[in-house]
Amino acid sequence: MPRQRPVTIRDVAALAGVSVGTASKALNGRGSLRADTIDRVRQAAAGLGFRPNPAARSLHAGRTYTVGMITTDTIGRFSIPLLIGAEGTLGAGQISVLLCDARDDPVREQHHLKVLLSRRVDGIIVTGRRTGTRPPVGDTLGVPVVYAFGASADPCDCSIVPDEASGARQAVEHLLTTGRRRFAHVTGPEHHQSARVRAQATAARLAEAGTPLVAAPLFGEWSEAWGRQAVGVLLAQGAGFDAVIGGNDQIARGVADALREAGLRVPAEVALTGFDNWDVMALASRPALTSIDMDLEGLGRAAAELLLRAIDDDPAPGLHTHPAKLVIRNSTVAA
Repeated sequence: MPRQRPVTIRDVAALAGVSVGTASKALNGRGSLRADTIDRVRQAAAGLGFRPNPAARSLHAGRTYTVGMITTDTIGRFSIPLLIGAEGTLGAGQISVLLCDARDDPVREQHHLKVLLSRRVDGIIVTGRRTGTRPPVGDTLGVPVVYAFGASADPCDCSIVPDEASGARQAVEHLLTTGRRRFAHVTGPEHHQSARVRAQATAARLAEAGTPLVAAPLFGEWSEAWGRQAVGVLLAQGAGFDAVIGGNDQIARGVADALREAGLRVPAEVALTGFDNWDVMALASRPALTSIDMDLEGLGRAAAELLLRAIDDDPAPGLHTHPAKLVIRNSTVAA
């Protein structure tokens, strides 16, 4: 029995009704192709059982089809969703992601960087556990770098961050539509950029609406304990609030507990919002928290798309923002 000839990219292109170049781009995730063209090529490849030769593909393109990701988020609270989003985009082009945990250690970070470069990765995504700016990993690496979640201090680098200010404004606007007019804001440490940005955007939007905060923003910790303590401070001040905007979901959950213990019903007497939409906190809170979702998976996808552009010699330097969205639950609108 004669040996069956291996399926080639030409067979896939013929079955899909496209050129060999188009078939290659569709399978490798390169170029700008219509979604239906990509689907048609991939279906043809799957139907024929086509398996590209990674070594041949790398040699032809001068690429290894691997991307490095360096993170300082040891818990994974922010980096894991971002990684999932990035891998979803890169994996569509059969690009593998190598994850390295730098643990907030500059020496370890440089070690991981050298290892990734020694493996000839096509690009690197740098992320972490907090927003704000961070030092660049280097300016003579020879491969493109995209900073995600936290921005590079060099404005010429490509960075993409969540639009936290827009998220804070959305929370205020939602509470205004529910008839709330006496706002308090409880948030994290003032030295954290996220706490400052969210507080500034909250105060600015309330000022525009003619309903300033009933008390100065309460800066503290990113914890439930601080949320409970802050309610005691507000009640002692006699602030007379009907809405509390939490700097994150942990704080908001602590606020909810303290309000309930003080005999104040949420949302009937006090409406409450969180930030981050961390389901572990938001859904376990009583009642479930209305929160701002930074869409970390979407942020990861956007970072991967920016990296692919740079790999294809179409970089987009500068600071990019990714939209946040409001998720409404029972802490602002009764069931």
